[in-house]
Amino acid sequence: MAVPKRKTSKSKCRMRKRSHESVVRAAKACPECGAPQQPHRVCAACGQYNGKQVLTVETD
Repeated sequence: MAVPKRKTSKSKCRMRKRSHESVVRAAKACPECGAPQQPHRVCAACGQYNGKQVLTVETD
């Protein structure tokens, strides 16, 4: 089994972890209301997904 010879410094560890950072996906326009919506998510503005009403959204 491999054993590291030296301790990994905070800088080196953080540089490695930085490359694993998640990327925020670009938003597209909702086909129903035109509000920005993440792909494969229910629209927060109108509550529709895949052409069906999934959530009831109250307007102010």
